[in-house]
Amino acid sequence: MTQILPPLPIDIVLPDLKAALASHGRAVLQAPPGAGKTTRVPLALLPQITGTILMLEPRRLAARSAAEHMAGLLGETAGETIGYRMRGESVVSRATRVEVVTEGILTRMLQSDPGLDGVGAVIFDEFHERSLNADLGLALVWEVRAALRPDLAVLVMSATLDAAPVAALMDDAPLITAEGRAFPVETRWLDRAPPKAQRFDAAAADLVAQAVAETSGGVLVFLPGEGEIRRVQSALASRIPDDCTLHPLFGAMPFAAQRAAIAPARTGRKIVLATAIAETSLTIEDIRVVVDCGRARRARFDPGAGMSRLVTEAVTRAEAEQRRGRAGRVAPGICYRMWTRAAEGALPAFPPPEIAAADLAGLSLELALWGSAEGLAFLTPPPDIALTEARALLRDLGALGDAGRITDHGRAMAALPLHPRLAHMLIVVGRDAAPLAALLAERDPLRGAPVDLSLRLAALADPKGFAARHPYTANPAVIDRAKAEVRRLARLSPASARRETATGAPHSPAEMLALAYPDRIGQRRKGDVARYILSGGKGAVMEDADPLAGARLIIAADLDGDAREARIRLALEISEAQIRRLYADRICWADVCEWSRRDRRVVARSRETLGALILDDRIWRDVPQDAVARAATEGVRDLGLPLTPAAQRFLSRVRLVDGQRAEGQGADLPDMSDDALMAGLEEWLTPHLTACKTAEDIRKLDLTDALRARLTWDQMQVLDRLAPPHFTTPLGRKVPIDYSLEVPEIALRLQEMFGTTTHPTIGPARLPLRITLLSPAGRPVQVTTDVPGFWANSYADVRKDMRGAYPRHPWPEDPTQADPTLRAKPRGT
Repeated sequence: MTQILPPLPIDIVLPDLKAALASHGRAVLQAPPGAGKTTRVPLALLPQITGTILMLEPRRLAARSAAEHMAGLLGETAGETIGYRMRGESVVSRATRVEVVTEGILTRMLQSDPGLDGVGAVIFDEFHERSLNADLGLALVWEVRAALRPDLAVLVMSATLDAAPVAALMDDAPLITAEGRAFPVETRWLDRAPPKAQRFDAAAADLVAQAVAETSGGVLVFLPGEGEIRRVQSALASRIPDDCTLHPLFGAMPFAAQRAAIAPARTGRKIVLATAIAETSLTIEDIRVVVDCGRARRARFDPGAGMSRLVTEAVTRAEAEQRRGRAGRVAPGICYRMWTRAAEGALPAFPPPEIAAADLAGLSLELALWGSAEGLAFLTPPPDIALTEARALLRDLGALGDAGRITDHGRAMAALPLHPRLAHMLIVVGRDAAPLAALLAERDPLRGAPVDLSLRLAALADPKGFAARHPYTANPAVIDRAKAEVRRLARLSPASARRETATGAPHSPAEMLALAYPDRIGQRRKGDVARYILSGGKGAVMEDADPLAGARLIIAADLDGDAREARIRLALEISEAQIRRLYADRICWADVCEWSRRDRRVVARSRETLGALILDDRIWRDVPQDAVARAATEGVRDLGLPLTPAAQRFLSRVRLVDGQRAEGQGADLPDMSDDALMAGLEEWLTPHLTACKTAEDIRKLDLTDALRARLTWDQMQVLDRLAPPHFTTPLGRKVPIDYSLEVPEIALRLQEMFGTTTHPTIGPARLPLRITLLSPAGRPVQVTTDVPGFWANSYADVRKDMRGAYPRHPWPEDPTQADPTLRAKPRGT
């Protein structure tokens, strides 16, 4: 029997919402926390929607709670008019009109029945969370609506999202806004930030204790993760009144414990320590107070490293507002924020959408199964780099063919509710891989234990025996969930799976893991106990004291995602024989001739490789000269250009002529700046390096001929004319010109310039050549850029000084009329 429902803010806009869906078939509903949209909207739409209403919820607890609450409003139990479906659990019947489903369920429904036969409306609840599955689901539903089901109603509901872009994405869908919240909430900030020396857990416990002392009613505390929840719970145990009970609430808890956390307190006050699971469309009974500790934990995927890691970040303003709204769900409330009011302005506005920061392997597989991602309406398009990395992994796993189309193996992988890595492993190995897949899909049951994954397998297989043999404590809840998952995966395992290797032996756990992580086969680096190079090319490290450290070959199943050198959290040791059995078709010999920065020489090796791993390494004899030259080219990049004085003079000449082109006086010569020369080494220098194998060989190399070869014959004629390599004296002697200075310069005996009445010039701009005039003993007596001026002005004084010092040498009164000479007068004359 339907109950008489108490009024909620959403009730005011329900007529407008129903009218918008009736006229447009689409709408965006923006309603603040506590407005009642999750439970009121589906019930309000029941009379006008033909067929089933699907409502997506981001979390299992929210989906189950919403369905049970709506069923209760109708005087029914879940499974009648209102039902729910999620992975591993389905409570629906033929009478079910509203199905509350977790987001991944919609994708599976669309892939198996793109027309969504029998579905009249799809509601995306809590879309502001911007989960990957929600974004994908909306994109697929929107394409289905355009191509197959124009009658399909689509409604997006959000509490804090900037709804205008979503409405625009949905062809300018009507935007309905519900104003106000059920009850007012007072916000209290810190007077000053907690001391930097104070631990986060201690500061959180202090604020919770203060909130309990200053208020009445249930308290909801937002913390980033299970670890913080456990530590704050421990810190509060002796600091709260006896009538208060503490309830943790996080996604990995058994449902019975989750239900206890959200149920009304039987006596006294309830304090719920929760993760972001409590931000969603979930009403926790008796809550009057929210303590927001200001942190959120998110997954970040590094496409370059091919790894995800959890990071703890400051909460966004949208998340803070969503959390604050929990305090006003059932009565006026108070929200304590563990930051100052001044610090609030520095918080980011919205959390990043998951599609922009997550591992896209699963998304890429779904898109390949769908057929094409072209034209799909993503509110945030998936990043190209992350998609490229994801598709490379899928090709490595055999899910995609060379053309990027999904293979039969890929279709089988997509049918399994697992990450593509684990789905591939389960398909190849069969039910024997179920325990390993279940463990990898769950959180680590042995926190603080060594990285060896075999310890976890042992704890899963025999928890009591493991506890008797090992000092590590297994988390019973995680073990129980993993056992249930093992049973489920065993049922899903394909009957055609290959349960043994090519040799007839069953797959070992290490071989199973290598099937799932072909890019994370690790080889210990020479000289390091616990540093590894992974087959995908990335680096990884574990603690030196870990029992697995020192193993030559490992498989890394879990890494922290550090882009520089990821820390290994779970791994198994594997033998080379096992690797060869699995990946014989990928192991190949390659001849490598390269420059060794460490040895400063060309190293030529024949190597047997698997990705970035070197399984065998031998000397490569009879190396082709062109391979040596290419490696030596890298040596030049390492050492720098070996410029002899002759090569430097040649470069100075070219740069002088080429540098004056801006003035319209230079010539069109090749760019021989340092940057241009280094960028084009392969073009002009590599052919001259065939005999260079060491740093000493490179340093001895005269580059003059190689540099001259860059100029054509005509360009050389221009260069020799405009910037000749030498100056021809009046006696016909050739004196090298030094172009390394700002002004080209020569030095010669003063007497050799007798008879010169025009100063020599150089370059396109006819720059005066700087001449250092020397005494008969080779000492400078004058530096000039105007020889005629020197003869007319300073020569007389120089002549007075030089005649006494060098009487046997000519010092004519008029040097312009004298013949040049290098001779001295005979003795006695």
